[in-house]
Amino acid sequence: MFSTHDFERPRFERHADEHLSMTFHETRMSKKTAALAEGHDAVCCFSEDTVDADAIEILADAGVRLIALRSAGFNNVDLRAADRHGIPVVRVPAYSPHAVAEHAMALILCLNRKIHKAHNRVRDLNFSLEGLEGFDLHGKTFGIIGTGKIGEQMARIAHGFGCNVIAFSKEKSEALVKEGWLDYVDFETVIAQADIVSLHVPLTPETRHLIDEQALAKMKTRAMLINTGRGALIDARALIQSLKKGDIGAAGLDVYEEEEGVFREDLSNQVLQDDTLARLLTFPNVLITSHQAFLTREALENIAATTVDNILGYFRSGDLTNQVSADKDLA
Repeated sequence: MFSTHDFERPRFERHADEHLSMTFHETRMSKKTAALAEGHDAVCCFSEDTVDADAIEILADAGVRLIALRSAGFNNVDLRAADRHGIPVVRVPAYSPHAVAEHAMALILCLNRKIHKAHNRVRDLNFSLEGLEGFDLHGKTFGIIGTGKIGEQMARIAHGFGCNVIAFSKEKSEALVKEGWLDYVDFETVIAQADIVSLHVPLTPETRHLIDEQALAKMKTRAMLINTGRGALIDARALIQSLKKGDIGAAGLDVYEEEEGVFREDLSNQVLQDDTLARLLTFPNVLITSHQAFLTREALENIAATTVDNILGYFRSGDLTNQVSADKDLA
């Protein structure tokens, strides 16, 4: 198990029990560290691990027979290389859509009502209200890009705040429309009409830099952009230019395109080397969290349980219910 965090280990040990022997590594998976899997039947990787063709070749030579992702996303895995080496890849498709959607709404509320600024002020005994003005969510147009399990929960939450919810999605949910949660429109309409745009699509070649200079230019002047999906859905440099010009109102980011080696690490005693991220951190209307939207007790339990079930199911009966492959998922 690579990229192991302290909050994961006891849960995995409990679910694995005596049925699965696990070796925990804090180090990330890469071609430089893949050899640590020698002598193991499977590897368990997280979203920050780099499971590219070189790493997979090393895993295959080490006799690894399964790659188990404890995440929903799989853009960090070279699925074609895994297929070539005959190593199945399984994932946790839905650990807690509520956790991610709720975190997205937390970013929205915090940005809108300036909670982070107010908190810091009050701690310094500054009880001034200047600069803390927000807006009512009720009656605003809320745009969702992607209505999978997380996007669906986002629609329900936004609807509960009294928002008019519109969405663009490759796969549409008739139930969401029938039950009155949202209306489907095209991508351009979401970008142009929404007061808040929340991203909930996977990262694919098609969605990389989905929010680019052109998309940002079409957004409302005071619109808020929220990303709890994958960092590369947004062109960060284009976002900086848009923020500098005042073209959009605010951005809440739980993910960042170049987050590897930065997010989920303690760099408080170091100089941040990423100039783009450093620039984003200077904006008063940008709120960044460290890819933590998934981090709830319920989600962590589901991740551990499903991952262990995926591993034991494969080695006991060949079950690959949660498999992802190049032929099926990169078509």
